[in-house]
Amino acid sequence: MKALFILAPSGFRDEELLVPIEKLQKAGTEITIAGLNMNESTGMLGAKVKPDILLKEVNIDEYDALVLPGGTGAREYLINNADVLALIKIAYEKEKIVAAICSSCMIPAKAGILKGKTATCFTRQEDIEFLKKCGARYAGTGVAADENIITATGPADSEKFADNILEALRKR
Repeated sequence: MKALFILAPSGFRDEELLVPIEKLQKAGTEITIAGLNMNESTGMLGAKVKPDILLKEVNIDEYDALVLPGGTGAREYLINNADVLALIKIAYEKEKIVAAICSSCMIPAKAGILKGKTATCFTRQEDIEFLKKCGARYAGTGVAADENIITATGPADSEKFADNILEALRKR
């Protein structure tokens, strides 16, 4: 099992990145962290993480899952990044697991893969409306799984989000 995490250059939500990584690694999943650059990123709560690979160098065929942690950085750096959006579309088309939590749920929505899918996101009304505008069926709080797409509301759901990713990986 191999999972790719896309790291915002700064402002990722620490537990939305670190909890799933820890849980997946303990279960034997190989983790790769891709960044828009190779600089160390600082989380909203102070964690420091350095990417393993540049996003532009990723071959999605090498991974079973693509995971997007949330935080202010997801909204600021990733939602309008053409490379991120294209990679999400390709991962979805190749039937990879695509997982997003909190504000990063807007990214697969913008990539067009949530149309007709049940999904959730951070509980800001603006985010909920964006999800619906992109054609998703809003599930409310917690974690929502629809086929190979997993979304979660926020930091409090990091453990359950990781459990859902791990379960989906084990079914592959």
